Amino acid sequence: MHKLTVVLLFGGRSSEHSISCATAGGVLAALDPERYTVIPVGITRDGAYVLEDNDPAKFALNAQALPVVADNGTRVRWPQSALSRELTVVDASGERSLGSVDLIFPILHGPFGEDGTIQGMLDLLDLPYVGSGVLASALGMDKHFAKTVFQQGALPVAPWRTLTAHDWARDPARGYAALEHLGLPVFVKPARAGSSVGVSRVATSDQLTEAMTVGLAEDNKVLVESGLVGRELEIAVLQGRPGEPTRASVAGEVVVTGRDFYDFAAKYLNAPGVELVCPAPLSAAELAEVQRLAIAAFEAIGAAGLARVDFFLTETGWVINEINTMPGFTSISMFPTCWLASGYTYPELVDELISVAIAHARHGS
Repeated sequence: MHKLTVVLLFGGRSSEHSISCATAGGVLAALDPERYTVIPVGITRDGAYVLEDNDPAKFALNAQALPVVADNGTRVRWPQSALSRELTVVDASGERSLGSVDLIFPILHGPFGEDGTIQGMLDLLDLPYVGSGVLASALGMDKHFAKTVFQQGALPVAPWRTLTAHDWARDPARGYAALEHLGLPVFVKPARAGSSVGVSRVATSDQLTEAMTVGLAEDNKVLVESGLVGRELEIAVLQGRPGEPTRASVAGEVVVTGRDFYDFAAKYLNAPGVELVCPAPLSAAELAEVQRLAIAAFEAIGAAGLARVDFFLTETGWVINEINTMPGFTSISMFPTCWLASGYTYPELVDELISVAIAHARHGS
Protein backbone atom coordinates (compact mmCIF):
# COMPACT_ATOMS: atom_id res chain seq x y z
CA MET A 1 0.00 0.00 0.00
CA HIS A 2 1.30 3.45 -0.97
CA LYS A 3 2.45 5.34 2.08
CA LEU A 4 0.96 8.82 2.03
CA THR A 5 2.95 11.92 2.90
CA VAL A 6 0.75 14.25 4.92
CA VAL A 7 1.63 17.80 5.99
CA LEU A 8 0.03 18.58 9.33
CA LEU A 9 -0.37 22.37 9.37
CA PHE A 10 -1.14 23.98 12.74
CA GLY A 11 -0.67 26.96 15.05
CA GLY A 12 -1.34 30.17 13.19
CA ARG A 13 -1.90 33.86 13.88
CA SER A 14 -5.35 33.69 15.47
CA SER A 15 -6.26 33.78 19.15
CA GLU A 16 -6.97 30.04 18.85
CA HIS A 17 -3.30 29.26 18.18
CA SER A 18 -2.87 27.02 21.22
CA ILE A 19 -6.07 25.05 20.54
CA SER A 20 -4.79 24.36 17.03
CA CYS A 21 -1.54 23.07 18.55
CA ALA A 22 -3.44 20.82 20.96
CA THR A 23 -5.53 19.45 18.11
CA ALA A 24 -2.33 18.75 16.18
CA GLY A 25 -1.00 16.79 19.14
CA GLY A 26 -4.04 14.54 19.08
CA VAL A 27 -3.86 14.01 15.33
CA LEU A 28 -0.09 13.35 15.42
CA ALA A 29 -0.67 10.62 17.98
CA ALA A 30 -3.41 9.07 15.82
CA LEU A 31 -1.53 8.95 12.52
CA ASP A 32 -0.17 5.44 11.91
CA PRO A 33 3.52 5.68 10.92
CA GLU A 34 3.08 2.51 8.86
CA ARG A 35 0.55 4.34 6.66
CA TYR A 36 1.73 7.95 6.74
CA THR A 37 4.89 9.97 6.53
CA VAL A 38 4.02 13.07 8.54
CA ILE A 39 5.60 16.48 8.04
CA PRO A 40 4.58 18.70 10.99
CA VAL A 41 4.58 22.33 9.85
CA GLY A 42 3.87 24.87 12.56
CA ILE A 43 2.84 28.46 11.95
CA THR A 44 4.14 30.86 14.58
CA ARG A 45 1.98 33.65 15.96
CA ASP A 46 3.87 35.95 13.56
CA GLY A 47 3.01 33.78 10.56
CA ALA A 48 6.35 32.01 9.96
CA TYR A 49 6.21 28.43 8.68
CA VAL A 50 8.58 26.27 10.71
CA LEU A 51 9.41 22.58 10.71
CA GLU A 52 8.10 21.25 14.00
CA ASP A 53 8.80 18.09 16.01
CA ASN A 54 6.73 14.97 15.36
CA ASP A 55 6.07 14.69 19.08
CA PRO A 56 2.44 14.61 20.25
CA ALA A 57 3.45 15.14 23.89
CA LYS A 58 4.96 18.52 23.01
CA PHE A 59 1.50 19.82 22.13
CA ALA A 60 -0.51 18.38 24.99
CA LEU A 61 -3.25 20.67 26.28
CA ASN A 62 -2.15 22.05 29.64
CA ALA A 63 -4.07 24.85 31.34
CA GLN A 64 -0.89 26.08 33.06
CA ALA A 65 1.19 26.16 29.87
CA LEU A 66 -0.80 26.15 26.65
CA PRO A 67 1.15 24.70 23.70
CA VAL A 68 2.58 27.08 21.11
CA VAL A 69 4.62 26.99 17.92
CA ALA A 70 7.90 28.70 18.77
CA ASP A 71 10.17 30.16 16.12
CA ASN A 72 12.97 27.60 15.97
CA GLY A 73 14.76 29.34 13.10
CA THR A 74 13.71 26.90 10.37
CA ARG A 75 11.64 28.02 7.40
CA VAL A 76 9.46 25.68 5.37
CA ARG A 77 9.19 26.64 1.71
CA TRP A 78 6.11 25.79 -0.32
CA PRO A 79 6.39 24.54 -3.92
CA GLN A 80 7.58 27.10 -6.45
CA SER A 81 4.65 26.39 -8.77
CA ALA A 82 1.60 24.17 -9.22
CA LEU A 83 3.81 21.77 -11.23
CA SER A 84 5.49 20.52 -8.04
CA ARG A 85 4.40 19.18 -4.69
CA GLU A 86 7.86 19.31 -3.15
CA LEU A 87 8.37 21.10 0.15
CA THR A 88 11.79 22.23 1.32
CA VAL A 89 13.12 23.48 4.62
CA VAL A 90 15.86 26.03 5.27
CA ASP A 91 17.81 25.57 8.50
CA ALA A 92 21.30 26.20 9.85
CA SER A 93 22.79 23.63 7.45
CA GLY A 94 21.15 25.05 4.33
CA GLU A 95 18.13 24.02 2.29
CA ARG A 96 16.97 20.43 1.96
CA SER A 97 14.00 18.64 0.49
CA LEU A 98 11.14 17.35 2.59
CA GLY A 99 9.86 15.37 -0.38
CA SER A 100 6.69 15.46 -2.42
CA VAL A 101 3.46 15.61 -0.42
CA ASP A 102 0.11 13.93 -1.07
CA LEU A 103 -2.15 15.95 1.21
CA ILE A 104 -2.26 18.94 3.55
CA PHE A 105 -4.18 18.58 6.82
CA PRO A 106 -4.72 22.20 7.90
CA ILE A 107 -5.76 22.00 11.55
CA LEU A 108 -6.13 25.74 11.94
CA HIS A 109 -8.83 27.47 13.96
CA GLY A 110 -10.02 31.04 13.52
CA PRO A 111 -8.83 33.78 11.15
CA PHE A 112 -5.78 33.22 8.91
CA GLY A 113 -6.49 29.52 8.53
CA GLU A 114 -10.07 28.40 9.04
CA ASP A 115 -11.49 31.31 7.07
CA GLY A 116 -10.41 30.37 3.54
CA THR A 117 -7.06 32.17 3.52
CA ILE A 118 -4.88 29.05 3.79
CA GLN A 119 -7.28 27.18 1.52
CA GLY A 120 -6.81 29.84 -1.16
CA MET A 121 -3.04 29.52 -0.96
CA LEU A 122 -3.23 25.74 -1.25
CA ASP A 123 -5.59 26.02 -4.22
CA LEU A 124 -3.12 28.34 -5.97
CA LEU A 125 -0.45 25.65 -5.52
CA ASP A 126 -2.83 22.83 -6.52
CA LEU A 127 -2.20 21.05 -3.22
CA PRO A 128 -5.12 18.89 -2.01
CA TYR A 129 -6.24 19.32 1.58
CA VAL A 130 -8.65 18.09 4.22
CA GLY A 131 -11.77 20.16 4.80
CA SER A 132 -13.78 22.89 3.17
CA GLY A 133 -12.65 25.12 0.32
CA VAL A 134 -12.36 28.89 0.18
CA LEU A 135 -16.03 29.84 -0.02
CA ALA A 136 -17.38 27.39 2.56
CA SER A 137 -14.52 28.15 4.94
CA ALA A 138 -15.15 31.90 4.65
CA LEU A 139 -18.90 31.46 5.11
CA GLY A 140 -18.50 29.13 8.07
CA MET A 141 -16.09 31.55 9.73
CA ASP A 142 -18.38 34.56 9.34
CA LYS A 143 -21.44 34.03 11.53
CA HIS A 144 -23.38 36.84 9.86
CA PHE A 145 -23.09 35.41 6.37
CA ALA A 146 -23.52 31.80 7.49
CA LYS A 147 -26.80 32.73 9.17
CA THR A 148 -27.84 34.68 6.08
CA VAL A 149 -27.25 31.62 3.89
CA PHE A 150 -29.10 29.38 6.36
CA GLN A 151 -32.06 31.75 6.34
CA GLN A 152 -32.11 31.72 2.55
CA GLY A 153 -32.23 27.92 2.71
CA ALA A 154 -35.19 28.02 5.13
CA LEU A 155 -33.05 26.69 7.99
CA PRO A 156 -33.90 27.96 11.51
CA VAL A 157 -31.52 30.48 13.10
CA ALA A 158 -31.73 32.77 16.12
CA PRO A 159 -32.64 36.42 15.47
CA TRP A 160 -29.62 38.73 15.38
CA ARG A 161 -28.26 42.15 14.51
CA THR A 162 -24.78 42.82 13.14
CA LEU A 163 -22.68 45.83 14.15
CA THR A 164 -19.27 46.92 12.89
CA ALA A 165 -16.69 48.78 14.94
CA HIS A 166 -17.54 51.86 12.87
CA ASP A 167 -21.26 51.45 13.63
CA TRP A 168 -20.57 51.25 17.37
CA ALA A 169 -18.17 54.18 17.41
CA ARG A 170 -20.42 56.41 15.29
CA ASP A 171 -23.80 55.49 16.70
CA PRO A 172 -23.86 53.38 19.91
CA ALA A 173 -27.64 53.77 19.98
CA ARG A 174 -27.79 51.08 17.29
CA GLY A 175 -26.44 48.58 19.82
CA TYR A 176 -29.02 49.51 22.42
CA ALA A 177 -31.73 49.41 19.75
CA ALA A 178 -30.68 45.83 19.05
CA LEU A 179 -31.25 44.99 22.71
CA GLU A 180 -34.71 46.54 22.53
CA HIS A 181 -35.55 44.62 19.38
CA LEU A 182 -34.16 41.24 20.46
CA GLY A 183 -34.93 41.38 24.18
CA LEU A 184 -32.58 40.43 27.00
CA PRO A 185 -30.52 38.42 27.50
CA VAL A 186 -28.43 38.52 24.33
CA PHE A 187 -25.03 37.17 23.36
CA VAL A 188 -22.44 39.46 21.80
CA LYS A 189 -20.10 37.49 19.56
CA PRO A 190 -17.23 38.36 17.22
CA ALA A 191 -18.46 37.53 13.72
CA ARG A 192 -15.21 35.76 12.78
CA ALA A 193 -13.81 33.97 15.79
CA GLY A 194 -14.32 30.58 17.37
CA SER A 195 -13.88 28.59 20.59
CA SER A 196 -16.16 31.14 22.31
CA VAL A 197 -13.30 33.65 22.28
CA GLY A 198 -14.63 37.18 22.76
CA VAL A 199 -18.18 36.06 23.55
CA SER A 200 -20.18 37.76 26.32
CA ARG A 201 -23.63 37.21 27.77
CA VAL A 202 -25.47 40.49 28.24
CA ALA A 203 -28.29 40.35 30.78
CA THR A 204 -28.65 44.11 31.40
CA SER A 205 -28.12 47.06 29.07
CA ASP A 206 -25.28 48.45 31.19
CA GLN A 207 -23.22 45.36 30.27
CA LEU A 208 -23.31 46.12 26.55
CA THR A 209 -20.33 48.48 26.41
CA GLU A 210 -17.95 45.98 27.98
CA ALA A 211 -19.31 43.16 25.81
CA MET A 212 -18.79 45.23 22.66
CA THR A 213 -15.24 46.06 23.75
CA VAL A 214 -14.46 42.37 24.31
CA GLY A 215 -16.05 41.31 21.03
CA LEU A 216 -14.47 44.05 18.93
CA ALA A 217 -11.05 43.16 20.33
CA GLU A 218 -11.33 39.95 18.30
CA ASP A 219 -13.00 41.24 15.14
CA ASN A 220 -14.24 44.52 13.70
CA LYS A 221 -17.73 43.08 13.32
CA VAL A 222 -19.91 41.52 16.02
CA LEU A 223 -23.29 39.84 16.24
CA VAL A 224 -25.84 40.71 18.87
CA GLU A 225 -27.90 37.55 19.06
CA SER A 226 -31.02 36.54 20.99
CA GLY A 227 -30.30 34.41 24.04
CA LEU A 228 -32.27 31.23 23.46
CA VAL A 229 -33.71 29.03 26.19
CA GLY A 230 -33.28 25.35 25.47
CA ARG A 231 -30.95 22.40 25.35
CA GLU A 232 -27.59 22.90 23.63
CA LEU A 233 -26.70 20.04 21.27
CA GLU A 234 -24.03 19.42 18.68
CA ILE A 235 -23.82 17.15 15.64
CA ALA A 236 -20.60 16.11 13.90
CA VAL A 237 -20.74 15.80 10.11
CA LEU A 238 -18.52 13.87 7.69
CA GLN A 239 -18.53 14.17 3.94
CA GLY A 240 -18.85 10.94 1.98
CA ARG A 241 -16.61 9.86 -0.86
CA PRO A 242 -17.64 10.95 -4.37
CA GLY A 243 -21.16 9.64 -4.98
CA GLU A 244 -21.72 8.80 -1.32
CA PRO A 245 -24.00 10.75 1.05
CA THR A 246 -22.92 13.11 3.81
CA ARG A 247 -23.12 11.49 7.25
CA ALA A 248 -24.16 12.83 10.64
CA SER A 249 -23.15 11.50 14.04
CA VAL A 250 -25.21 10.94 17.14
CA ALA A 251 -25.85 14.13 19.10
CA GLY A 252 -23.76 15.40 21.96
CA GLU A 253 -25.26 17.65 24.59
CA VAL A 254 -23.61 20.47 26.50
CA VAL A 255 -25.20 20.67 29.96
CA VAL A 256 -24.27 23.97 31.60
CA THR A 257 -24.89 23.98 35.34
CA GLY A 258 -22.51 26.50 36.89
CA ARG A 259 -21.49 28.94 34.15
CA ASP A 260 -23.17 31.57 32.02
CA PHE A 261 -22.42 29.60 28.84
CA TYR A 262 -20.09 27.04 27.24
CA ASP A 263 -17.00 29.25 27.17
CA PHE A 264 -13.33 28.75 26.25
CA ALA A 265 -12.31 27.50 29.71
CA ALA A 266 -15.07 24.89 29.74
CA LYS A 267 -14.35 23.78 26.17
CA TYR A 268 -10.62 23.27 26.52
CA LEU A 269 -9.42 23.65 30.11
CA ASN A 270 -11.83 21.31 31.91
CA ALA A 271 -13.30 24.20 33.89
CA PRO A 272 -16.17 23.13 36.18
CA GLY A 273 -19.83 23.79 35.56
CA VAL A 274 -20.23 21.98 32.24
CA GLU A 275 -20.96 18.35 31.47
CA LEU A 276 -20.74 16.81 28.00
CA VAL A 277 -23.24 14.00 27.42
CA CYS A 278 -22.82 11.83 24.35
CA PRO A 279 -24.95 10.34 23.02
CA ALA A 280 -27.55 12.84 24.16
CA PRO A 281 -30.96 11.55 25.25
CA LEU A 282 -33.20 12.28 22.25
CA SER A 283 -36.14 10.50 20.72
CA ALA A 284 -35.55 8.78 17.38
CA ALA A 285 -37.60 11.50 15.67
CA GLU A 286 -35.64 14.32 17.35
CA LEU A 287 -32.30 12.76 16.41
CA ALA A 288 -33.36 12.18 12.81
CA GLU A 289 -34.50 15.80 12.47
CA VAL A 290 -31.35 17.35 13.94
CA GLN A 291 -29.17 15.09 11.78
CA ARG A 292 -31.16 16.20 8.73
CA LEU A 293 -30.69 19.85 9.67
CA ALA A 294 -26.96 19.38 10.29
CA ILE A 295 -26.45 17.85 6.86
CA ALA A 296 -28.62 20.57 5.29
CA ALA A 297 -26.48 23.26 6.96
CA PHE A 298 -23.28 21.52 5.80
CA GLU A 299 -24.54 21.40 2.23
CA ALA A 300 -26.03 24.93 2.31
CA ILE A 301 -22.58 26.51 2.59
CA GLY A 302 -20.95 23.94 0.30
CA ALA A 303 -18.81 22.45 3.06
CA ALA A 304 -16.41 19.56 2.53
CA GLY A 305 -14.62 17.07 4.71
CA LEU A 306 -15.93 17.77 8.17
CA ALA A 307 -17.91 20.17 10.29
CA ARG A 308 -19.67 20.47 13.62
CA VAL A 309 -23.11 22.04 13.66
CA ASP A 310 -24.37 23.48 16.96
CA PHE A 311 -28.05 23.68 17.84
CA PHE A 312 -30.50 24.73 20.50
CA LEU A 313 -33.58 22.59 21.08
CA THR A 314 -36.19 25.10 22.23
CA GLU A 315 -39.87 24.77 23.04
CA THR A 316 -40.67 25.58 19.42
CA GLY A 317 -38.08 23.26 17.86
CA TRP A 318 -34.51 23.20 16.58
CA VAL A 319 -32.46 26.35 15.98
CA ILE A 320 -29.02 26.36 14.35
CA ASN A 321 -26.50 28.25 16.45
CA GLU A 322 -23.48 27.99 14.14
CA ILE A 323 -21.39 25.75 11.91
CA ASN A 324 -17.69 25.15 12.45
CA THR A 325 -15.80 23.88 9.39
CA MET A 326 -12.64 22.94 11.31
CA PRO A 327 -13.92 21.99 14.77
CA GLY A 328 -11.73 21.36 17.80
CA PHE A 329 -10.17 17.92 17.66
CA THR A 330 -8.70 17.56 21.13
CA SER A 331 -9.49 14.51 23.25
CA ILE A 332 -12.30 16.38 25.03
CA SER A 333 -13.73 18.09 21.94
CA MET A 334 -17.26 17.31 20.85
CA PHE A 335 -16.47 16.49 17.20
CA PRO A 336 -14.38 13.37 17.89
CA THR A 337 -16.53 12.52 20.93
CA CYS A 338 -19.65 12.34 18.75
CA TRP A 339 -17.96 10.11 16.20
CA LEU A 340 -16.46 7.87 18.87
CA ALA A 341 -20.01 7.40 20.18
CA SER A 342 -21.08 6.65 16.59
CA GLY A 343 -18.63 3.79 16.19
CA TYR A 344 -15.29 5.27 15.10
CA THR A 345 -12.02 5.20 17.00
CA TYR A 346 -9.95 8.39 16.97
CA PRO A 347 -7.35 6.94 14.50
CA GLU A 348 -10.16 5.63 12.27
CA LEU A 349 -11.72 9.08 12.20
CA VAL A 350 -8.43 10.70 11.16
CA ASP A 351 -7.94 7.99 8.51
CA GLU A 352 -11.44 8.62 7.18
CA LEU A 353 -10.87 12.37 6.83
CA ILE A 354 -7.67 11.75 4.89
CA SER A 355 -9.23 9.04 2.71
CA VAL A 356 -12.23 11.21 1.83
CA ALA A 357 -10.01 14.18 0.93
CA ILE A 358 -7.77 12.01 -1.26
CA ALA A 359 -10.79 10.47 -2.98
CA HIS A 360 -12.26 13.88 -3.83
CA ALA A 361 -8.88 15.21 -5.00
CA ARG A 362 -8.50 12.26 -7.39
CA HIS A 363 -12.10 12.70 -8.54
CA GLY A 364 -11.52 16.39 -9.14
CA SER A 365 -14.35 17.38 -6.82
